[in-house]
Amino acid sequence: MKPNEASPIRIDLAQKLGSFQDTWSPKIIAGLNGQEVKLARLEGDFEWHSHPGADELFLVLEGRFTMEFRDRRVEMNVGQMIVVPRGVEHRPVSAESCSVLLFEPAGVVNTGDAASSERSTKGTWI
Repeated sequence: MKPNEASPIRIDLAQKLGSFQDTWSPKIIAGLNGQEVKLARLEGDFEWHSHPGADELFLVLEGRFTMEFRDRRVEMNVGQMIVVPRGVEHRPVSAESCSVLLFEPAGVVNTGDAASSERSTKGTWI
C-alpha cells in the first residue's frame, strides 16, 4: 500500500523484508523525486539485461551476491553498494539468499531490455 505522501511514515526494513520470501520480485517501499526504493531477495542467476534510460543502485542488506558484467565480476557483501550505470549490461547472481535495497526510477522493469519473462515486473507496493 502506498503511504500518504503528505504524512511521512517510518519504514522498518526488517519488518518489510519479513513480509515476503519470493525472489527476483522487487517490493516497492517508498517513492521520492521520481525514484522508487525497493527491497528484493536474490537467489540464483538473473537474466542478462541493461536499462538504457536508468541507473540502478544496489545496497546489500543481508547475504552477498555477485554483480556480473560482460568484462568482470564484482563481489558484493553486507553494507556495500554498487551503482550500475544506464545502458551497462549486467546480471546479479547469488549462490545463497541475499536481500538488497534498490533505488531506480519509478516504473523500471527489472528485466530491462531483455525479453519479457515470468520474472519481469515493475515491482509491487508493500
